[in-house]
Amino acid sequence: MIFRKVIGAATLGLSLLASAAFAEEVSVKAVMAPQEQMKFDLNDGTKHFVLAVHRQGKAEGEGPLAGANVDEYGWHDINPPMAGDPRGYLRFETAGGDVAIVKFTVRAVFMKGEGKPALHDNGFWELTSGTGIFAGKRGVGALAIHPAGGPNREFTLTGVIDDAP
Repeated sequence: MIFRKVIGAATLGLSLLASAAFAEEVSVKAVMAPQEQMKFDLNDGTKHFVLAVHRQGKAEGEGPLAGANVDEYGWHDINPPMAGDPRGYLRFETAGGDVAIVKFTVRAVFMKGEGKPALHDNGFWELTSGTGIFAGKRGVGALAIHPAGGPNREFTLTGVIDDAP
């Protein structure tokens, strides 16, 4: 009986190690330039607005998303100087035509800055579907959005992509 428990625990441990060994680390940045956007001012006496945006860029860095062209389809609900809730999808397409669809959720927090409030956009991403090398994969990680000059934004994704359970 004890022998079976030891063998079972060892098998489980080896299975976990084997699945961790196949996980691919993700560490990419993409400067995203607006292609289309619509800003909806709520006209409630505040600076509250919603931005529907399509941005494009190229992912640079390490991992299976590196080198891919990226499209953002976002919905950014922003209420300065309080906070905001950007969310949407990133569509990564590799040179080989493989597609990864990443869903993201961010919390935007305004902090005291020099002269004007500084915006901190931090959240998470999840690989929800894909084709080719991304078919049957799942992924998750952290996402940060930073200003990148004018209307451009730098998206930084870190995390892991692995086989779906």
